[in-house]
Amino acid sequence: MSTQAAAPSSLPLVASKPKKQPYPFYLGGVAATIAASITHPLDLTKVRLQASGDKGMVDSIKKTVRTAGVRGLFDGITGTWMRQMSYSLCRFWAYDESKRILGATPQSPAWVLATAGVMAGSIAGVVGNPGEVVMVRLQGDFAKPPEKRFNYKHCFDALFRMVREEGPSSLLRGVGPNVFRSILMNSSQLASYDFFKAELLKTKYFDDNIACHFTASFAAGTVATTVCSPADVLKSRIMNASGPGSSSTIGVIRSSLATEGPMFMFKGWLPAWSRLQPTTILIFLTLEQLKQLVDWKRGSL
Repeated sequence: MSTQAAAPSSLPLVASKPKKQPYPFYLGGVAATIAASITHPLDLTKVRLQASGDKGMVDSIKKTVRTAGVRGLFDGITGTWMRQMSYSLCRFWAYDESKRILGATPQSPAWVLATAGVMAGSIAGVVGNPGEVVMVRLQGDFAKPPEKRFNYKHCFDALFRMVREEGPSSLLRGVGPNVFRSILMNSSQLASYDFFKAELLKTKYFDDNIACHFTASFAAGTVATTVCSPADVLKSRIMNASGPGSSSTIGVIRSSLATEGPMFMFKGWLPAWSRLQPTTILIFLTLEQLKQLVDWKRGSL
């Protein structure tokens, strides 16, 4: 009786898929800078509505064009660039790191993603505060009477003059509302984008493509505008003020409540939505395309 030797297995060995490398930390900042440059006129109008007595978005735009020409719609754009390459760069990096620490995945519950957003917002709100103050002042300057203007030449002139004339503490003006707003923004915008994208991909109607990215970012922009409006109004009014006692959050709230009522917290919601909605869409569409470009260069697309 002969014994038959076992034939060696002919099944091929499947190589494990290499772990995907993290994307460059600066991608979020670059995407946000591109988006903010495109939507700058709307952001400028929102800040001037919140910080001045302009009646509405269209009136504010007309006033800007009438007093400074079409180029006036891009007043303070260097401040916008400084803000995006400090605050936005930091928040996207910190959000990804926070998700890594928490072990979050695209299938994680919304509260886990929101927690990562809170962690990122707490850091980015402090890091980006100087750029935030510079941006708000540059954008709001021409809405003031000539004798009350700062007349900064550009973002670095604003930064150096603030330190020289008002002291280093001026760079932290409004840091409380700004950090609070940053926490709200990142826990609503970034987390809701990830959440909506994951939910859309669970359906049979969406693949991981531009249609999915657009829909998820549209929903995220609406959520973020509504959640952030009160802190955004307070931040703009405090940062645009100067002089002793003008940086008190409680003082600004009391004064605004007395003169305008509780709805002042949502003043500028429409221009804020009109600005944040396309900005949110542009940020995430640009970010997804930049990620694809990185994947292509790495040969992993």
